[in-house]
Amino acid sequence: MTVMEQRGAYRPTPPPAWQPRTDPAPLLPDARPHRVLGTEAAAGADPALLRRLYAELVRGRRYNAQATALTRQGRLAVYPSSTGQEACEIAAALALQERDWLFPSYRDTLAAVARGVDPVEALTLLRGDWHTGYDPYEHRVAPLCTPLATQLPHAVGLAHAARLKGDDVVALALVGDGGTSEGDFHEALNFAAVWQAPVVFLVQNNGFAISVPLDRQTAAPSLAHKAVGYGMPGRLVDGNDALAVHEVLGEALAHARAGGGPTLVEAVTYRIDAHTNADDATRYRDDDEVEAWRAHDPIALVERELTARGLLDEDAIRAVREDAEAMAADLRERMNQDPALDPMDLFTHVYAEPTPQLAEQCDQLRAELDAEAEAEAEGAGR
Repeated sequence: MTVMEQRGAYRPTPPPAWQPRTDPAPLLPDARPHRVLGTEAAAGADPALLRRLYAELVRGRRYNAQATALTRQGRLAVYPSSTGQEACEIAAALALQERDWLFPSYRDTLAAVARGVDPVEALTLLRGDWHTGYDPYEHRVAPLCTPLATQLPHAVGLAHAARLKGDDVVALALVGDGGTSEGDFHEALNFAAVWQAPVVFLVQNNGFAISVPLDRQTAAPSLAHKAVGYGMPGRLVDGNDALAVHEVLGEALAHARAGGGPTLVEAVTYRIDAHTNADDATRYRDDDEVEAWRAHDPIALVERELTARGLLDEDAIRAVREDAEAMAADLRERMNQDPALDPMDLFTHVYAEPTPQLAEQCDQLRAELDAEAEAEAEGAGR
């Protein structure tokens, strides 16, 4: 005790009782991933939704296989397959309303296609073309994002702007477990929660960030538990159960649309194929692990449910597979056609008003192209 305290000149004031601004209990995810398929809860599922999920899953699996084959043929520079985790992407696309926006990562080609993007245009970026490949405004699908997690702040910005304008729009942002280790992920969640932006974050936890397993990325009980630190609900769902993912996302989107703010959803799934065609997954995981997840295949789960309820027979299965094959054949044929590219497009979308240096480079390239065309014409005339 100090001399001043002994003399009675100092009386410390106790701090006010501290109370959390938000009760954390409602924000915490369930102890285990939410499931529907194979449980009694599936009995009330809409048959039309189940059939749509099944058809899109089969098409998505075939799309992945065809796109992977195109990389081996040199028609694609790279392709990050989503085989094994198709349920996350398909359910995400189908849960959105037409006016909502989807913000995909580089692995979410299936979500873009299920949202209505042309299958060839969805591959344009991965083909090596600098164009996005599709008009983001037509289908309300942001460009496929190659840098990790940078699409998340964009989704928050669009959702916040929509809220300020009074538009009934929700943004759904997709990211992998590796993306949760990026600063953009944390900044996006913090801004979204503070602003109560109508945005839903879907983390597709497929077990690896390329070769880095989840336990080397975080010590959290689950990625969904990270939500409570930002003041938003966290949900944990079986990412191979398409019906469960659709249900959880539907609830989160409705919550956001009603003004309840953002939700972080973690879908526990698995990447059956390698990270990309340039990756050797056998260097960091064994076949037994992969085979264990094959037994929990998202297509088989929906097919089993439909068959058990008498909603799917052999003829229907054959028709779905034939439709997927027709899509793959069309994709193969169109991807084997070389695109017609104009080198002058390099200068079209750089500045609204070209700088003197850019104008000089543009003139130089045009002169080179004209000279090359004249040389070819002279050679043809001889």
